[in-house]
Amino acid sequence: MRRRIHVAVSAIWLGLVLAFPVLAAPNRLVPVGKTVGLELETDGVYVAAFDTESGPSPAEEAGLRVGDRLLALNGTTLDQASTLREQLSLSSGEPAVLSVERDGRAMGFTVRPAFQEGGWRLGVMVRDRIAGLGTVTFYDPESGLFGALGHGVNTSKGDILEIRSGDAFETTVSGVKRGQSGTPGSLLGQAAGGDRIGSVERNTPQGLFGHSAAEELEGEALPLAEREEITTGPAEIWSNVSGDRIECYAVEIEAVRFDREQCRDLRLVVTDPRLLAQTGGIVQGMSGSPIIQNGKLIGAVTHVLVRDPTRGYGILIGHMLDAAEGEAA
Repeated sequence: MRRRIHVAVSAIWLGLVLAFPVLAAPNRLVPVGKTVGLELETDGVYVAAFDTESGPSPAEEAGLRVGDRLLALNGTTLDQASTLREQLSLSSGEPAVLSVERDGRAMGFTVRPAFQEGGWRLGVMVRDRIAGLGTVTFYDPESGLFGALGHGVNTSKGDILEIRSGDAFETTVSGVKRGQSGTPGSLLGQAAGGDRIGSVERNTPQGLFGHSAAEELEGEALPLAEREEITTGPAEIWSNVSGDRIECYAVEIEAVRFDREQCRDLRLVVTDPRLLAQTGGIVQGMSGSPIIQNGKLIGAVTHVLVRDPTRGYGILIGHMLDAAEGEAA
């Protein structure tokens, strides 16, 4: 049973846009603060690493780089990692032609597979999905829309990750790796495997957005703060840093500067001794924790300062809603 308390990350996280209804400018939303598992299917197959355990990687020697998107092998479109494995199983060791996209440019490489136990290999590890933990910021009971993270999921090069689709899963926070100066901490838990509670349909610089009808996201709706109402001073964040319990923690808004592009509209410091004792401040997985001030939803936690985990940044709720409506730059 979820418990609400009304009184008392640089962020490390961490496409094909599906049909997405326009949000009708709500003036009240449910602040959630629930940690969920997120699994995103990427719009393509990407080089994640090179396998050099059994010798030099043929793919790396041919000139491929981590982050390259694999488009085709010998003319066969690579829409999933399994397609690459299937095509390699048909190889007789002849040179393979890989079509690749790098920094927006199409490129071609000829790679001679190496035979290892089990078959022919290119010496490359690829991914077609990514998973992790994040926090749901808001839920709109009327439309089923939810927003999470308050920032986008990026590629290894810092670009927004293009996704085909994704899922949000029920999860339980099993532990915390405390943050300390120079080393961001993180929430621990399963990203997938729990009950599915919603779909993820859009990955934007201002957050992940999708739809759900799950009771886990229900709660009391709060009014949304107008920009001019947001001030420096006391506020609170709602976070789930243990089990499935959502708690309210005291923070201080140190600066308000409205920087939508960087998702750093607000600078805040954690002042609640309970959260400082549990996590050391802001840790990975807390991105998306709703920020409440004077009884109104004002935004979400997005980043932590690596040198000082007690401090971080937040995005305004209005900028998240702009992104949900497709208006963000």
